[in-house]
Amino acid sequence: MPAEFIEQWKLYSTQMGDINYYALVIGFVSIFLLIKLRHTFPKIPAPIIVIVLSSLIVYVFQLPVETIGSKFGQLPSTLPSPHIPSFSLEKIRLVFPDAITIALLGAIESLLSCVVADGMTGDRHHSNKELMAQGIANIGSVFFGGIAATGAIARTATNIKSGAYSPISGIIHALMLLVFMFLFAKLIVLIPLSALAAILVVVAWNMSEFHHFKAIALKSERNDAVVLLITFLLTVLIDLNTGVQTGIMLAGLLFIKRMIDVTEIVDKKDQVTMPFDSNDEPYETEDAFAISKKTIPQGVEVYEIDGPFFFGIADRLKNVLNEIEESPKIFILRMRHVPMVDATGLHALEEFLALCKSNQTILVLSGVNQRIKMKIERIKLDQKIGQENITENIDLALVRANEILNKGV
Repeated sequence: MPAEFIEQWKLYSTQMGDINYYALVIGFVSIFLLIKLRHTFPKIPAPIIVIVLSSLIVYVFQLPVETIGSKFGQLPSTLPSPHIPSFSLEKIRLVFPDAITIALLGAIESLLSCVVADGMTGDRHHSNKELMAQGIANIGSVFFGGIAATGAIARTATNIKSGAYSPISGIIHALMLLVFMFLFAKLIVLIPLSALAAILVVVAWNMSEFHHFKAIALKSERNDAVVLLITFLLTVLIDLNTGVQTGIMLAGLLFIKRMIDVTEIVDKKDQVTMPFDSNDEPYETEDAFAISKKTIPQGVEVYEIDGPFFFGIADRLKNVLNEIEESPKIFILRMRHVPMVDATGLHALEEFLALCKSNQTILVLSGVNQRIKMKIERIKLDQKIGQENITENIDLALVRANEILNKGV
């Protein structure tokens, strides 16, 4: 099987007449069961049920379906002997670009898994600990012939939905792999590859976040959609490394362009001269909307984003509610000093809204400029927030907060 996407489909087209219909039926039935069990019995690990049932059916009825054993032979029942890999300057020069990309992908994927877990459990992860542990584990695995691994969103979500709530579940997962490798290697070889393919298809679909993909491709700005589609096509048609490297480069260029667009050069003669006192010291400019001059009702929290709302700070917003000891009734997010927001920022805002709703907190936006408001309306986020909860300044936001509190009373 060739590694390239186009070459794979060329091969598929020439082999259509040799379809194994037993494997095809097992694959489709496995997909159906995975989806059905997930919605009907969310706490039951559906992949295990599918693997056990499909393996029993293939073994009992002796169906002509390729299994792990028929494809790869017997699995080793012991760990490989540790050894130190050979190093050379030529090898380092050859693998260095891919190593950087893999490290970057591993960090991004693991931290995304952590964010997903935080949203599902209400906990808060420690990014430095996560990355340090992952790096040490990946370095250690090299001495046993292993390859770089990362935290997986699909497996993390499945773990939590099955009732896991602490790092002990990850340790149990690793121990169970050892047990199966040492004691049940002869049973693992009976698993049909079509059932494993079905599991991978469902996992891939769950990880694709198609609704998010569609929102960016169809409703976001053209530049964001172009970066997404180019990255997607390069990943599929060439390889993951090329797609990620190009996507990061394009995202960086797009960010520079946005910074240029929102930066203004003002003629000095149009500026208001700041008055000086008798000591020739400038007075502080009066800010009529300074929060220190406002009365904040009990049960209301006010936070402000100061600067561009882009992918670099999107994760900070998600952690804000975790820093507050008691969830407020109303959360006012001031955006008067936000000149631009990208697709990642909008997605973070949407996730923050969902987090507020899960905590019975009403989100009110204050000082949203017209350009950002149009972006919010384009993805219909204004309908989820509520038009009445998007205000022009902090005074109107506080008026809205008092209305909500009075209704609650």
